[in-house]
Formats: sequence, C-alpha cells, structure tokens
Amino acid sequence: MAFDVLFSEPSVHQVHDDEAFAATIGAASDFVGAVFLGDGSYEAWPHALVPPPPVPEGFASWYAAADGDRLTAARAAFPVREMAAQAARLGNVSDTPDRDGVFRRATLLRVFDGHPVFSMGLTPLLVGNDAAQPVFLDGELRMGEASAPIDRAGQAILRYRGPSQTHQTFNAVAVFQSEMRLREGADNPPIGDPSVFKDRYVFFGFSAPGLMDLRATPASDKPYPGVEIHATALDNFLSGDFIRDVPSRYAVLLTTLFSLLAGVAVTMSRKAWQSVAAFVVFIPAPLLAGFAAYEQGYGFPVTVHTLAVLTTLVGAIVVNYATEGRQKAFIKQAFRHYLSPQVIDGILRDPSQLKLGGERRELTIFFSDLQGFSALSEKLEPPALTGLLNDYLSDMTDIILDEGGTLDKYEGDAIIAFWNAPLNQPDHAVRACRAALRCQRKLAERRADFRARGGVDLLMRIGINTGDVVVGNMGSRDRFDYTVLGDAANLASRLEGANKAFGTFLMISESVLSQTGAAFVARELAQLRVVGRHAPVRVYELVGVAGEPDPRSPALDVFAKGLDRWYQGDTAGAVALFESIPADPPGRAYAARGRTLPANDGVWTLTEK
Repeated sequence: MAFDVLFSEPSVHQVHDDEAFAATIGAASDFVGAVFLGDGSYEAWPHALVPPPPVPEGFASWYAAADGDRLTAARAAFPVREMAAQAARLGNVSDTPDRDGVFRRATLLRVFDGHPVFSMGLTPLLVGNDAAQPVFLDGELRMGEASAPIDRAGQAILRYRGPSQTHQTFNAVAVFQSEMRLREGADNPPIGDPSVFKDRYVFFGFSAPGLMDLRATPASDKPYPGVEIHATALDNFLSGDFIRDVPSRYAVLLTTLFSLLAGVAVTMSRKAWQSVAAFVVFIPAPLLAGFAAYEQGYGFPVTVHTLAVLTTLVGAIVVNYATEGRQKAFIKQAFRHYLSPQVIDGILRDPSQLKLGGERRELTIFFSDLQGFSALSEKLEPPALTGLLNDYLSDMTDIILDEGGTLDKYEGDAIIAFWNAPLNQPDHAVRACRAALRCQRKLAERRADFRARGGVDLLMRIGINTGDVVVGNMGSRDRFDYTVLGDAANLASRLEGANKAFGTFLMISESVLSQTGAAFVARELAQLRVVGRHAPVRVYELVGVAGEPDPRSPALDVFAKGLDRWYQGDTAGAVALFESIPADPPGRAYAARGRTLPANDGVWTLTEK
C-alpha cells in the first residue's frame, strides 16, 4: 500500500488521529510512506525519526559517474514522527518534468545526505521482498527478475499504457462505504468483490484539481494524476518495458544522415515541385523514425532531428536560390554554340551531370565529310561557296542537335559530333545512327538544289564509332573548346575515310552495332585494319532502320555469302559471288581486290587515311 500523501504536518484533530493512523500502518507492515526530496525543512537525514535506506550493491560506482547536481537533493520534507516511524519504507514523490513541462520520465532514484532513496513507484517492490534487493549493474537498476535502464540523473522514460484511469481506479468513498457495508453484512457494497485488491500493489493519491497533483503527460491532453505516474513506473518496471534512449552515437549519426540527405535532395532539385517533395519527405521522417523506435522500445529525439532537418532544408533552398542564377547564366554562355536548346535545358535541370574540364566516359563519335568538296570549292566563287556550305552545314547540324548530339566542331565541310556528353544518354549509339541516316536522307532531298547551285552532286561519307574517350573543355585558360580526345575518336575519323575503299557512305564499328540492338539493318563489310592501328576492327555499313523495305536486299544476301567465303580463305569462290552483284559497290571492291590478291587472311588493311 503506497500513499502518495506526505502527512508532513500533525492532524488538526489532535495527535491521537496521527497515532491511530500510525498504529494501523504498523499493523499492516507493508505501508509505503512519502518523502519529498528537493524542498523541506530537513538538510540531513533524521536518523532519530526514521532509519535511512540501505545502500544497494553497485551504487557507489554508479553514483561516481552520475550527474550529481541533478541527482542530489539538498533539502527534504519528511512525514510526522508517528507515521515515519511505522512506515515500512519511504518513497520519494518529487519529480521534475521535461523542459516543456511534460512528464515523460520518472525519477527512479535520488540521493539525500548520501543516502539513495527510490521513488514512490519502485519502493513498494522492496517491502517484504528479500529477493528484490536493488543492484546497479551495466547502467541498469535491477530488482530480482525486473530491471530498468537508468540514466545519469536517475531517470527512465515511461511507457504510458493510455490516458488517466487506464489502470483500474476506485473512489476512496466507495472503498470506505464498501468496508462499512461488509461489516454490517450488506450484500451490495459499491465495490462488489473485495478480493480485487488481493495481491495487488495499491496506490493512494489525489485527482482533484484543487489539490495540485495533476501533471501533463504525452499520454493524453487531459491532466494526469501524479499518483498514476508512480503506478505507471511500477508497471513498467515489472513488465521490463521502460523506453530506452537511443544511444547518443546513433542519434548523432541519424541526425547527420537525415540532414545530409535533406540538404542533398534540395540541392539536387531543379524544379519547385522537387523542392516541395523534399520537404514533404524529410520533415515527417524524424517523426516516423520516432514511431519506429518507440515500437522497438527506444526513445528518439524527434524535435532535435526535425529542427536539424528543417534548418538544412531552408539553408539548401537559400543556397540554391543564391547560386542558381549565376550557374544557369554560365552554362548557357559556355554551351550555347554547340548544344541544342533541349540539351542545355537538361543541363540546367541537372547540372550535376556536367563536369567542366576533362573526364573519361564512353561516347559515340560521328565524323562526316563531303566527297569531292575540293573540286567544288575551285568552281564556285567564295560567296556562293560559303552560302552553299552554310546551308548544308545548317541542315546537318539541325538533325544532329535534334537527336541530342553535341557539336564538337566544323573543319571546312567536315562535321564532328558526339553523344553521351555532357548529359548521360543511355541510347547514345542509337541516336547517332538515327542522326546519320536522317542526314543522308536530308542530303538526298537537297541534292538537286545543291547540284543546281554548285554543278556537282554532293555526297557525304560518315564514320561512327563507340568507345571510351576523354571529353571536356580543352584549350587555353582564355579560349577553349568542348571536345574529345582518344583512340575511339581517331577510329571514327578513320572509318569515315574507309568508306572510299568500299564505295560506301555510312560505316559504323562493331561497338556501335552492339549497342543498337535490333533497331537498324547493317551489313558486315570487313575486318578492317586502319592506318595507325594494328588490331583489326569489324566494320559494317548502316543500311537503314529495321522494318523498312530495302530493294538491295538480294544483293546484300549474296554479299554476305561472298564475305563468308572470303573469311574462310576461298578467294576464288568469294570473287565469283561478288562478281554476280556488279551494281553493289562493296561487292565490286571485293571482286577487284580478290583478282589482285588471290590469297588473303580475311583482314582488309588500309594503307592510307
């Protein structure tokens, strides 16, 4: 029986009231009285009034590392002599809320005059229970089979079972009336079953607002009687389910992680809805983490984490706002000459994909050149030549940029472009091949116009290769180009020139074809060894888009059979097949080569660029 009433003053009905009450307490032998630590008239333990509690095992070492300022009480208020002498134990009824005035924790232990005093919630366990002697071990307070985590201030986080009166409660008047009626032999006392109190811990306290023992708790928005907080502490201790603080190292780690992720999310955001989404995701994240931790029996510092995340989000918004304008202006100025507006917009949405300077990455490189342009330039006057060339380059460039390509440079009539930089384009090989086919078709549409203006048919040779190169802004500090360097780029240039040997106009490497899947129709031309490379590369003529009819199909089938004979070393058989398709330029080239080179190793070696 635990009384959350101090009885620090004598009864107004004379001392025999106190003596009668004390006699009843002594006869019960299991009464827990109250002591208030932190305020009162006593500055030392009144040994003559009541013996001090024993010092638990392990207390000295635990107390040495504890927060003495918060744990130790300088003053105390004790019950009157009659009650203090008869109580089996005294439990501390004073407690301190969190900074916001909410009682989330229970002070399980305080120290007065060097003596440890347990709370009103735990003291009932010590009455008449030799097996429940307290022991301090590994940051926990243990009593028999029960234990509780206890911090340096002697506190533990309560797990409330619900709002007030979740634990069974009785009105004191009903108890008195029931006792009187039972003594009188009545059959219908207010409390019908007196055994409801048998083998139970019973707490007596006040719930009336005028008695000033109502507390704010996280369990309800309504006042919570202080006596029920003591009952909750005992309940938690017996059940072993006090809430444990998340270890500080994990709390710091999670705070840092949430803040970093929130900051990165906003920094990477390029649209207003993306920033809003970051707020929607990360603001409730600490709260959700708190719920998840609570289910596992841990207390998570939600407020601190929420403030940290909110501060980071707002700071990232400010940084984005301050730097975005300058960044966009720089990007537009740097790339407006060789990127399509769509690609520039993509960079502005996600500048992280742009690296100024050099970086190694896989690109698909496009080289094109006009056949016989030198002769054309000798026939035309400079203004006419310039106008024709500008029209041609404009048509081709528009197609390349429309396919997401990056224009590297013009070299006279030659065009150099690439895909997959500065933005990532997983389908870069497909885009380059599609652009090449469109360029050839566009030139075919304009050929009559160009012939009328220049007197010759304009034919364009294209070479395409995919491979790793270095791409970036290269040049001097004051003037530079966004360009590519590397063997893969050189091979694309060699393939453009290799078209002359086979009479073709669109040659791609095996690395290009392997990345296009079944999107295009291509025929194998040769295992080609170009100038400057010892290892041969398998090359193909890009014929067209898959599914489109091609009148050359029969000739292509015959060419494929002849090429197979060529690889097997059957030069004569191959030449016979090639001669059967005289209208096919690669077939004519192989027939002529086979007549001059009766023996071959299957590799076509070029001796000039």
